[in-house]
Amino acid sequence: MTLPYSLAPPDPAPLGLIVLQSDETIEMEFRQLLGPDQPLFVSRIPSDTEVTSQTLAAMRGRITDVARLFPEGRRLAAVGYGCTSASAEIGPGPVARLIKAGCDCGATTEPLSALIAACEALGVRRIGFVSPYVPPVSARLREALGAGGVTVARFDSFDEPLEAKVVRIEAGALREAAHRIAAGGGIDAVFLSCTNLRTFRFLAGLEAELGLPFLSSNLVLGWHMLRLAGLNMPDRPERLWTA
Repeated sequence: MTLPYSLAPPDPAPLGLIVLQSDETIEMEFRQLLGPDQPLFVSRIPSDTEVTSQTLAAMRGRITDVARLFPEGRRLAAVGYGCTSASAEIGPGPVARLIKAGCDCGATTEPLSALIAACEALGVRRIGFVSPYVPPVSARLREALGAGGVTVARFDSFDEPLEAKVVRIEAGALREAAHRIAAGGGIDAVFLSCTNLRTFRFLAGLEAELGLPFLSSNLVLGWHMLRLAGLNMPDRPERLWTA
C-alpha cells in the first residue's frame, strides 16, 4: 500500500554557511546565535591543518564546488563564507562570485566584509585587533581592513599556524588579550579574529568589562548575514545587535 501524504510549505529564508573542514567552532556558535527556528544549511570546504597565505589561497579553487552542495532548488537568503583570513587572501569580490557560481543566493558575505559593515554601523574607525595567525596572514588582513576604512590601531597575535591549537586557546588567554589591547587606549572597539576561536562563552560579559564594543568573526558574520537577508536580529545584549 502506498501511503498518502501532503507537502508542507518550504521553510522561510534559509541561510547558507560554508565552513572550513578544520573549523570546530563556527557551527556551534551560529546555532547559539540564530536559535532553533532559523534554517541554516552548512557545506564544508576542504582546508589545510596549517594556516598560511598559500593554504588560504588554495581554497579559491574549491568554493564553487562546495557551494553546489547546498540543497538543489532552494534559494538561500544569504550565504556566508566562514574564514576571516582567507577572505582577505582571496578577496571579498572573488569570494562572492565563486559562491554565486555554485548556488542560488540573494547575498553573500564573509567575516572581512562583515567586520567592515559592523564597524560602519557602530561608528567604529579604530580597532584593537587580536589575531591567532602567523605574521604574513595577519598583515594581509590588516591591510584589507585598512583598505575598507578600518584602522588597526593596536595589534597582538598568538602567532599560531595550527588550527587544532587555535580552537583550543583557552578563554582566559583570549580575555587577557582583549583586556591588554583595550588598556592601551586609542581604539573604538576590540576584535578577536578567526571563526575557530571560541568567544561566545564570554562575549557579552567582556564587552561590559572593556567598556567598548567587542566583536568576533562569528558575531559579525552572523549579524551581517541576517541583515543582508532582511531577517530579525536575535535579542542579544551586545551593542552590535542594536546598531
